Amino acid sequence: MAICRSLRILVLFGLSIGLLACTNDEVSENSAYSGADQKTYQWKLITSWPKNLPALGTNPQRFADLVKEMTNGRLTIRVYGANELVGGLEVFDAVSQGVAEIGHTASYYWQGKIPGSPFFSSIPFGMTAVEMNAWLEYGGGNELWREIYEPFDLIPVRGGNSGTQMFGWFNKEINSVEDLQGLKMRIPGLGGEVLSRAGATPVTMQASEVFTALQTGALDATEFVSAYNDLAAGYHTAAEYYYYPGWHEPGSALETLFNKTAFETLPKDLQSILMAATEVMNQAVLDEITAGNSESMRTLVEREGVELRRLPDDVLIELKRISDEVVNELAESDPTAKRIYDSYKQFQDTMMAYKLVSEEAFDQARRL
Repeated sequence: MAICRSLRILVLFGLSIGLLACTNDEVSENSAYSGADQKTYQWKLITSWPKNLPALGTNPQRFADLVKEMTNGRLTIRVYGANELVGGLEVFDAVSQGVAEIGHTASYYWQGKIPGSPFFSSIPFGMTAVEMNAWLEYGGGNELWREIYEPFDLIPVRGGNSGTQMFGWFNKEINSVEDLQGLKMRIPGLGGEVLSRAGATPVTMQASEVFTALQTGALDATEFVSAYNDLAAGYHTAAEYYYYPGWHEPGSALETLFNKTAFETLPKDLQSILMAATEVMNQAVLDEITAGNSESMRTLVEREGVELRRLPDDVLIELKRISDEVVNELAESDPTAKRIYDSYKQFQDTMMAYKLVSEEAFDQARRL
């Protein structure tokens, strides 16, 4: 209910300001009370996640419910989980082609189509959730993101963030870089490329298939999200060791995709409501995961007996070296990717300098 109240305030405030700025003719044309705007719309939203997956899977339905409430039923959205309408890794194409009007997914899946797309989700040893949100909204990230998606008739909007993840679940111990040799691990995006160069075998696999692959030995390891989602997925019953930190996904931004043609056919007030509801979902996903992680971690360790392991420093140092190499190569592979990288890197460097005297300094102080 708090989210609903916040959304009402946000949307009504925005609409009020917009209406005050309009001429009388514009008010007549764009107002929700004009006869033309009473048309109803039935849309579809497809996701890369199982519908019951906490935060990632459940918040798209909450988003749909908020939109229905705020539009008084003028826009209703049916939500489909991965494989219910299309596969989890087919969301980009399906929304681009108009199979569904909205998608909820992650941009690093589309590197094969758009080289610079991983910068809008997560970069190994890159920005955290707070830093990503700031870069997208105030550091020029959103403008670059929309530019690279426009040829696909898509409008991307930030759709949540996992926060800093765990490295993942392993049935083999990692005591040195040599232990990565031949390791079969489900890990998407640039993190997979880094592991490949370290000697492992990365596998791209949608979330719904991972548990069985880990249980049967088709995978030696998998990354997923963090304790809140991992507990719900039951990975602790199929793997022995839980490794951290999540160097590969320090703050993974999710994306809400709108089919641009469909979006632009909507009345202006419905467009504003969709954008406002997406921003509510962006914050709600991060808040829910953050709140759930600490209690879920306690459950995994204290009740389920999970063995929590930190990656050795020498392994992290080598992965950082390879990560820098991979990200620099990506930036040099494409002129647009280079522009995105320059924007991302400049913002990250500025943030890191500030965090040394703010959050990091405070974290050290409260441990005294």
